[in-house]
Amino acid sequence: DIYYISMCGSGRIARIAVADVSGHGDAVSTIAQSLRSLMRKHINTPNQARFARSLNEDFQSVARSGTFATAVLATYWAPASVLILVNAGHPPPLLYRRRTGKWAPLTQDTPDVIASDGKAIGLRNLPLGVIDPTGYDQFAVRLEPDDLVILHTDAMMETRNPQGQQLGLDGLIQCAQSCDANHPETLAAQLFDRVRTFSGGAPSEDDQTVLVLHHTAAEPDSMSIAEFLRVIGRIMGVVGPSPAASQ
Repeated sequence: DIYYISMCGSGRIARIAVADVSGHGDAVSTIAQSLRSLMRKHINTPNQARFARSLNEDFQSVARSGTFATAVLATYWAPASVLILVNAGHPPPLLYRRRTGKWAPLTQDTPDVIASDGKAIGLRNLPLGVIDPTGYDQFAVRLEPDDLVILHTDAMMETRNPQGQQLGLDGLIQCAQSCDANHPETLAAQLFDRVRTFSGGAPSEDDQTVLVLHHTAAEPDSMSIAEFLRVIGRIMGVVGPSPAASQ
């Protein structure tokens, strides 16, 4: 498993990535390190979908035959409290809305999500390393104060109880619902405890990664409406760079 977090100097933009490389052993560990280096190489690509396409293209050159990686790539834009995501065959993140007190999967079909225009055709949103070229769709959600987002790897959902039943996405959501969302700093540990209880205390057969994002809604430096629209447009790939940025 890989997680990567980067923040710009002004505190306005954060980039977050969680990935899971298929397989086990030293060879896969080396490939995972290569994928992390590729994330670092492309982390400043403004458009999320282009970021995913670049990762997929370069990952093809370092991954051995049959190796792939699922990933969630996210950009948080602080001035608008917007989280923009691309999902490359990865389990969906979980979204907690403070105003409702409920957890739900975070996908393009989630209420209040701003999805892509749907005009793209061809194979979409496959894991990294499967087919090149592959297109990726992005979607965005505006976060409210004290909302939470959990990024996780599939080992959490694939946990089995002593009877052999998998926890699944619905079961993971139920585990999250039973946690105390008023203490996000302990939420990952709470979730691991719930999943471990489900398994009867049996150790996981795979890496388990959980990344909890707590939306504090802290205010960055103010910006004009024009600046806001231009930056959001660039991140979403709707508009090109300004003349000054292209010189």
